[in-house]
Parts: sequence; C-alpha cells; structure tokens
Amino acid sequence: MSLWRWAVAVYAVDGVADACLELQDSAGQNIPLLLWAAWCAAEGRTPDEDALEAAGDTARAWQETAIAPLRAVRRALKPRAPDLDDADREAVRSQVKAVELEAERRLLTALEGLAPAPGGPVQPPLPAMVAAARVWSPITPRAGLVRLAERLPA
Repeated sequence: MSLWRWAVAVYAVDGVADACLELQDSAGQNIPLLLWAAWCAAEGRTPDEDALEAAGDTARAWQETAIAPLRAVRRALKPRAPDLDDADREAVRSQVKAVELEAERRLLTALEGLAPAPGGPVQPPLPAMVAAARVWSPITPRAGLVRLAERLPA
C-alpha cells in the first residue's frame, strides 16, 4: 500500500489524529516523517542512517518552505475577525487547508521514494518513530510517540 493511502487510513483510526496533533503542536514533531517511519516498520522496510537523514532533510525542506507557512495562514484565518465576512474567511481558510494537505501529500510521496524496498519482517512502529523523531529534534517525545504507536493498527 502506498504511504499516502496508509497514512490516510491510519489517521482515521480513533485517537491517531489527536496523538499526531499533540506531537506536532506540543513536541514540534513532523507528523509525515513519523508516519513514514511507522509505515516503513509496517511494510518490513528498514531505513539506514543515510535514508533517515535524507528523510529528515526532505521533511524539513517541505516543512519550512510550504507546510508551516500554509498552516500559519490557515490558523490565522480560524478566529472570527471584525472586518472579515465569516463565509468568505472560511472559504479562503478551506482553500488554504486543501493546499496544506496537498503539500503534506507531496511530502509523503517524496518520503516514500526514500524508503528502502520491503524485505524484512514487520517491525513495531515505536523504535522506527523514535529514530525519526531523533533525526527531527534533539528532544525525543517518548510518551507522545508511545501514545501514537499504541493507536496505530497492528
């Protein structure tokens, strides 16, 4: 299964979205990178250090160039503003949200291209996500990663 289809399916699982948002907003983690790592584990793919570093670099480029700026615009449009018509504001916010989602889809596609071929046994997601989190940040939000790993389908 493609990374995009897998990510959409697991994001719909009860508790996954909340765990992801907590890791994103409170721990500053890159969710597409974490989902890539979990998908690799589920697919029997084992990225080496070079693949992990390349994935982190790719995620950082997409995050800084497209995803974070789009997310900031979308969030700025969330509250009501006195001189903006609510329907117009929400229409623009919805369009920005769609573009943000498209940027995340393209990041996931790029990450999938960096994954090694499947060939090993299915692995638990937690060690893979910990390795990806360490590439992203010097602080590993272990409790949040455990919560996410527990919610991912086996």
